[in-house]
Order: sequence, then C-alpha cells, then structure tokens
Amino acid sequence: MSASSEEPMRIANCSGFFGDRLAAAKEMVYGGPIDALTGDWLAELTMLILSRIQAKAPGGGYARTFVTQMEDVMGECLDRQIKVVTNAGGLNPEGCADAVQELADQLGLNPKIAYVAGDDLAPRLDDLIQSGHDLAHLDTGAPLGDLADRIVTANAYIGCWGIVEALNQGADIVITGRATDAAVVAGPAAWYHGWQRNDWNALAGAIVAGHVIECGGQATGGNYSFFTEIEDLTYPGFPWAEVFADGSSIIGKHDGTGGEVSVGTVTSQLLYEIQSERYFNPDVVSRFDTIKVEEVEKDRVKISGTQGEPAPPQLKVAMNYHGGFRNQISIGLTGLDIEAKAELIERQFWNSCPYGPEDYETVVRKFLPTHKQNPETNEEAVAVYKIIVKDPDERKVGRAFSNAGTEIGLCSIPGMFGTGGGPGPGQPFGIYWPTLIDSDLVSMEVVVDGKLTLVDSTPPLDGAAIDVQSLEMPALPEGPTQLVPLGVLFGTRSGDKGPNANLGIFARSPEAYVWLENYLSIDMLKQLMPEAAERKIDRYELPNLLSLNFIFQGLLEEGVAASTRQDPQAKALGEYLRAKLADIPEMLLS
Repeated sequence: MSASSEEPMRIANCSGFFGDRLAAAKEMVYGGPIDALTGDWLAELTMLILSRIQAKAPGGGYARTFVTQMEDVMGECLDRQIKVVTNAGGLNPEGCADAVQELADQLGLNPKIAYVAGDDLAPRLDDLIQSGHDLAHLDTGAPLGDLADRIVTANAYIGCWGIVEALNQGADIVITGRATDAAVVAGPAAWYHGWQRNDWNALAGAIVAGHVIECGGQATGGNYSFFTEIEDLTYPGFPWAEVFADGSSIIGKHDGTGGEVSVGTVTSQLLYEIQSERYFNPDVVSRFDTIKVEEVEKDRVKISGTQGEPAPPQLKVAMNYHGGFRNQISIGLTGLDIEAKAELIERQFWNSCPYGPEDYETVVRKFLPTHKQNPETNEEAVAVYKIIVKDPDERKVGRAFSNAGTEIGLCSIPGMFGTGGGPGPGQPFGIYWPTLIDSDLVSMEVVVDGKLTLVDSTPPLDGAAIDVQSLEMPALPEGPTQLVPLGVLFGTRSGDKGPNANLGIFARSPEAYVWLENYLSIDMLKQLMPEAAERKIDRYELPNLLSLNFIFQGLLEEGVAASTRQDPQAKALGEYLRAKLADIPEMLLS
C-alpha cells in the first residue's frame, strides 16, 4: 500500500485494445500526475488473434506493443513509483514478463516484474470434462462435447486479487493473462486502499471506474454520439480515474489534452457492452442501477453511490475453436432492375460453381439495396449483392468458389463489377464459445521473483441487501409532436456480447428519458429495426443513468470472428437507431 490511502489513487489508461495508440503510455506518464498506469489489450477476438501469433511464433501469444510502450516509460514509472498493471500477457503472461525483463536489462533498469497466470484452461479441458463439467454454451445450453478437440483458446476471466498479491509483494509491473478489463483498475485500487474481499460497494465502484476508462479514448469523446459538440476531437487525451477509499471516483483527463470528459461521454461508456443492471465480475457484481453520475467541473465527472453484490459463484470462460473457412463474392448492382439483377447473379453463380448451396455448412446472402430514385451520383445508384459461404473443407470455399464469381463477369448483368478484392482462397475463422466454471476451480498463479503464490478466486460470500432508490421523474411529455430522428435527442452506444449485441440509448434530461422509456418498447424497436424483428430482445431500464439497454440475442451469429454482418461487432447499431424517425414532443425539442 502507498504512503497514504486517504487520498484517491489516480489510475490512468493507455490502451483500450490490441492496436491502440502507441504514444498513449508516454502521454499519460509525462502529461500529468498519475499513481498507476493500466491498459486493456484483450477482447474475445484478440485471444483468437494471439493464438494464431503463438502458433506461428512459439513463445509469443502476448501483446508485443505493450513491451514497446514500456520502452518509452519504464524508467520514468520507476522514478515516480508509478505502478504498471496490464492484461497484455494474453495467452502467455510469463513470456510477456520475460520480454519486459529483457527490455529492462537492456535499459539498465531493475524493476520487480510479476505475472499472474492460472486463467488458461486449455490444458485442463479433458480433465474438466471427464470430471463432469460439460462446459455448456452460455446462451444455447449446448454441451461442448466433441468440439473440445477443436478448441484453440480457453481462458477464465480472473479478477483483481492476484494483482493485489503481486503489488503486496512489491511488484512494480504486473502482467496478467485474461484478467477482466476492469480488474486492472480494481486491483491497484484495492491494494492502495487496503480493501478486503467483502468490501462489496468499494469494489463495485472501482469496477465501474475501470469499465469507464478501460476503452481509452471512448471515455474522452471517441465513439460519442454527440461528437459535434466537442470542441476538439482531433486527438483526444486518454482518461484516468481517481478512485477514493469508498470506491467513488472522479473520471478525468490530463489538462490541455483534446476531447472531453462529460456526463455524456461517461454515460456512453457505462452502457458499452453491458447486459442487465447487474454487471458481473469475478470479485463483485456491480449494480448499475445504483450509479450516480455528475459533472463536478470541466472534464471532471464524479461517479458515486455504486452498490455491490457478492461475487458470483462461477467465472465466465471465453473459448474459441476453429470454425473452418469462409469466402465471399460481392457484386455491384447499379441503376434499374436491381432485384432482377440480384436473382440473375444468384442463378448464374451457382450454375458456374462446382458445388451447390447444399454442399456448404453455411450460405448467407446479403442484398443491400440503396432505394435511391434519380441518384445524383454513380455511387448512389449502386446496390450490393453478396454470397458468403462457410465450411470446414478449405477446398470448397477456396478458388473453386471465388473463381465462379469471376467466370460469369462478361455474361451476366449489365454494369457488373465486384465490390471486394479479386478471387482468393478461403480464410480461416474462429467461433466463440462462452461458458461458466465454478470459481473454486480456478486459482490465480502469482509469480514474483520466481516465487509462486496461489490466490483463490473470490468465493460467493454474504452481502447486505441492495437498496435501489426509486427516482422521482416528471410527467410524460405531451402536446404537439414533430417527426425527427431519434438522434436529435438521444445518444447511443452499442457493441458485441459474444453472439449477442447490446444497444444502450440515453437521454440528457429526465423529461426526455420519461418519453423514451414509454416510447421505445421492444415492439417499437422491432418496428424501427428489421434486424430486431425476428430476434429475442431483452430490455433493461436504468433510470438513474436516464438510459435503456437492449440485448439482441444471436445478432452476431457465432460471435465476432464468424459474423457475416458488415459491422461484425455491432459498433454502429446504435447510430443506426439514432437515424430512425419518431414523433417526438416539440416541448422536448425546444
């Protein structure tokens, strides 16, 4: 623990994904005072990418870009006693720690480097299955079964207490495997303030702070619906969270940096990739229906009041397996007779292809008309027709498939051209398999100076009942209405949750929220968005955040890596909803 835990700990973020801004670590360390530097590098898709890196280069499997960042800041962090905590270890935290140690030796530095493993269940899958764990799919309930032989990654989401143990042992740099995105913030905060495992509210608040800053620039104006209101979004600064002893926090950014920290940007990020009012983490369940968000000064937003429930009895496990190979043809359809042109492409293509649709495991057709009458430009006149195939047999989705699209090029529709690349081989893809495992089966392996310490995952202990305060809301706005896009009043944030997608929508006044809550039922959402019409949709209300959250079940098919959607991670789903027209009371528009 630091000298004084009465003061808040300022924890800065320098990475929201594998590939984020390399300069962010240097900017956060040299741009202002911080106590800890953290970063999130891992998404469900990233684990699959790291497995391919590891297969090509044994000893890899971690985020090399983190090592590059350490070259910029390691010395300064040691001089200023800034702790570094990251999950950049990915599939190989030990290898990442070795790489950072090698860098330190080259720089003449002597940090104490720790790594936290134990999350990798791939070597244990056979034993787990034989002992009665069917590792059923979290959404469908199907047992893993024979797919176990195709699994390439299997990682339990571990919490913050392995990080706390490493810091207690004096570590300067802590590198984890698949620690949760928020655990890399909760860990330093719990260490600094001396929290215990049943300090549910404090832990819940730290998890919320971690969730807000985990995606870097998304908390400072990136991916923000009302981006046109931000003074300068050319180069937004990255965020930090000052976490207090009670778990409340102030979200901010270094002075003089671009972007904005506001109730809007923070609320947007709170809605990112969540499900219900309960936000499950390995160490605590944060109740998002208790969060209070308020601006205390420019670029400083306070988050308080978060209550926590005891840790869940099971940990989530993210697995990926080889799904086979995929390929597609994409043809431009221009001008008139668009549907007839799409039908001719479909008929000619399969006549030319040596395989029929029934020979493939999956065939997806995408017809994307523009509905533009009297188009002003050539581009406005172009619709697109796609045929996408997936199959375990690489030969069927390779040249045999793509060449068929080329062969019909001069004997098909008028104005035919391809909108993708040229014919090519099939590409491998992975399928995401989420499941659960009892938390007492996963211990964190903390290694400091070659010494191994086992740290149990948090058991589901008892906790106090949650007191969700009912909020007084104004009356439902009435009177004359105007047909305008929903986005005039409401912001959104959307993203992927395995095979599902979430769409959060928020108001900026209680009056607008009351109207939204009344208007945007699941039935109305299905009327507005054809994508939702045949889906199971869940709706959750968060009046304290003036927000609703919707879960689109199965929208992303078998997960991001396998999705055939143009927007495979559903990042734009919310902005699509904002473009829909609705009769909104004029009193709200004024």
